[in-house]
Amino acid sequence: MRRMGLRFSRLTHIFISHLHGDHCFGLPGLISTLGMQDRIGDLVIHGPASIETYLRPVMDLFCRGLDFEVRFEAVGTKEKELVLDERSISVYSIPLHHRIPTIGYLFVEKPKEPHIIREMTDFYHVPIKAMKDLKRGEDFVTDDGETIPNSRLTRPAEPSRIYAYCSDTIYKPSIAPLIEGADLLYHEATYNEADASRAKENYHSTARQAAMIARDANVKRLIIGHYSARYDNTETLLAEAREIFPNTIAAEEGLTIDI
Repeated sequence: MRRMGLRFSRLTHIFISHLHGDHCFGLPGLISTLGMQDRIGDLVIHGPASIETYLRPVMDLFCRGLDFEVRFEAVGTKEKELVLDERSISVYSIPLHHRIPTIGYLFVEKPKEPHIIREMTDFYHVPIKAMKDLKRGEDFVTDDGETIPNSRLTRPAEPSRIYAYCSDTIYKPSIAPLIEGADLLYHEATYNEADASRAKENYHSTARQAAMIARDANVKRLIIGHYSARYDNTETLLAEAREIFPNTIAAEEGLTIDI
């Protein structure tokens, strides 16, 4: 976070997929660091119910005297559910299938209000108090009784953005409808197709299978990641995914993507 210039103070929610070390061992250190940053705002950790069982004893030992509260929100692992609902975004769980209870997350930006066309509202002398009505899609009626269509006074906002995060999981076609049309999908691609039997045995996916999920869900872009250490580079994995879903990129440390 420091190398990428991300501010610790902006971190308010953490979403944990499952209780394997590579996905949660860093949390105590992060929470301790936040405690040394004079943080006062609450931190909410979402994940399987066992996340609190793991963290509470560690925090009692290493993170005493924090000036902020760490809250835990248990997330079900069996079906899609609403995890967080805020002013600009909703977050849903995605039930995955791994060796232990695991969930992915779907981040859905809420629809934005349409943009006011200022020169048109000035032309029709639309008062300030009527602007909220325009943003809600209502037409404007002039003092002379003329109805001005909303489409003449506003233009549509940019489409809402959707990001889906799916790691770790065996190939699970049933998640495709849950992430339909996402702008960006991150899906684990631990193995290449030559190691498909190993992937199935370890409840992971191949790069080809990740691409099949992206294709079937009609997403716009795919990021693959969570590579096995048995591979020296990601070239084979990326090539296999692109055979099925050309708009695929390989995740790497520090990668920044505009959605």
